Amino acid sequence: MGLVITPLATPRRFNPLEQSLGASQKLGGRELVWRFDGGDITSDGGVLVLKKLEERMGIVRRFAACFSDYRKADQIEHPLLDLIMQRVFGLALGYEDLNDHDDLRRDPMLAVALGKDDVKGEQRRRAQDRGKALAGKSTLNRLELTAPDYDGSPRQKDSDKPETKKIVVDPESIDALLVDLFLEAHEPVPERIVLDLDATDDVLYGRQEGRFYHGYYRDYCYLPLYVFCGEHLLCARLRTSNIDASADSVEELEPLVARIRQRWPLVKIQLRGDAGFCREKLMAWGEREGIDYIFGLAQNPRLKKQIEAEMAQAEEQYRQTQAPVCSANSSMQPRTPGAVSGG
Repeated sequence: MGLVITPLATPRRFNPLEQSLGASQKLGGRELVWRFDGGDITSDGGVLVLKKLEERMGIVRRFAACFSDYRKADQIEHPLLDLIMQRVFGLALGYEDLNDHDDLRRDPMLAVALGKDDVKGEQRRRAQDRGKALAGKSTLNRLELTAPDYDGSPRQKDSDKPETKKIVVDPESIDALLVDLFLEAHEPVPERIVLDLDATDDVLYGRQEGRFYHGYYRDYCYLPLYVFCGEHLLCARLRTSNIDASADSVEELEPLVARIRQRWPLVKIQLRGDAGFCREKLMAWGEREGIDYIFGLAQNPRLKKQIEAEMAQAEEQYRQTQAPVCSANSSMQPRTPGAVSGG
């Protein structure tokens, strides 16, 4: 036997707006009211938690101080702090792209989080902006595509064309802020800290500038460098992927370590990374600076044969110690099998 399904000539779709409700609906003595317009709603109520956190910590305000605003104050509706806060809160809510803000600019809850008096944007100067309390992608774009060397010149470089007033970031100030936030989060001063170096893939779609294929990740990507201490991010540097994983790591670590030692002169520092950072330049710098290090080694049959006994001994010692995961407050570090250490 088979099942025969005969399709309807006209599909039947339920539309509540077309249903006749007749008399007033009652339920337990209470009147039921049907509405389908939605009203002013948002799915981002958690942004109010971010607002309270910012009021308490002031991190976004300090981040905004790393920018210079060359726009004319009497001709703007969105101050620099509002733009920074809108972008940061958007990222925290999961909206990565600037295009997302063409919808988010209508979100009354986000406007409340930014402290806007006119949360629906009904009093905007231009009629086309009314109903949109926040900045759109074009305005926010000023934060992300202006070259750091822009000096506020009224004319475009090598041209008589007028230059659009822009917002310029100072990368060195942001680097210093990341380290300062880490230092301020620790009281008392730890005896030893571990700086974890890592490179990972940032996959690209389309033909972005600096696009290269990476054999390890098997995709077109960037290869950003990160430095963490525990859960604290101390450095994030975007790089192309046609380089070694350890490229520029010494140049990034030098000012970072100097700033840490300026505040904590007696703290012991250890570098940690995978085989991609086991490079002579980085290890030599660590030894000159009195910094311990532990890096992985790329495995191969010949090496494994030569250090077979040492690895067995190290694995047994590691099992016996059962040391906790390294953190900013760790006083001792286990030596990982298959790694090179020094300092």
